[in-house]
Amino acid sequence: MALYALGDLHLSFQAHKPMDGFGRVWKHHERKIEKYVGQTVGPEDTLVLTGDHSWGRKLPECREDLAFIERLPGRKVLLRGNHDMFWDAKKTEALNREFAGRLFFLQNNFVPYRDYALVGTKGYTFEGPFYLDRWGNITGWDEEREAQAAKLVARETARLRESFRQAEAAGYRKFVMFLHYPPTSVLEETSPFTEMAEEYGVEAVVYSHCHGESRFGDSIRGSFHGIRYLLVSGDYLNFHPAQVLP
Repeated sequence: MALYALGDLHLSFQAHKPMDGFGRVWKHHERKIEKYVGQTVGPEDTLVLTGDHSWGRKLPECREDLAFIERLPGRKVLLRGNHDMFWDAKKTEALNREFAGRLFFLQNNFVPYRDYALVGTKGYTFEGPFYLDRWGNITGWDEEREAQAAKLVARETARLRESFRQAEAAGYRKFVMFLHYPPTSVLEETSPFTEMAEEYGVEAVVYSHCHGESRFGDSIRGSFHGIRYLLVSGDYLNFHPAQVLP
């Protein structure tokens, strides 16, 4: 039994939005997902998919994408990404009823894994616009959008705290934390998400969303204040699932 994670599948079997234009790594990426997950994840393992599962905007437009995910080996846990328009946060319970025994949707709840609780939320990070000098250094940013981002961060941290609350109420004291967005923006060294990770003493923070080589370093990777931070964006890993826990 092992815990794996992978993000940003961006499937489009029905929406027909090919990813090839985003770089060679995306060419036939569905085949890579099927191959590498199949080679790595066993039937007793857990695979957390950290958002942006489908380009479909409504659930009927995502059926084939979700069926593809269902066919992958292991227990599949899905986190909500910014492109997952089919998944309204208020409908998480309905999704879990419909897909019971096949997929689990992680939002305002938690998932047991050994003696750990897997907690998570979409998260949010201010992404600009930034104002740059001719050398590419940030000299300013859109403060109105930054203020709006702060409101979204507050909403998402409240959802994450609810996930922790339920896990603690069930007796769990060991945690792995999942986000779709990175835990910090390019302006930050810490954030409400890193502070919560430290408050609860999580084993690891796992996130995705950062695409392209120039963006892979936008947030924390490696050890920070005693916590492991793992970027699991599909193109960063060339669609090989990352092992989070044995």
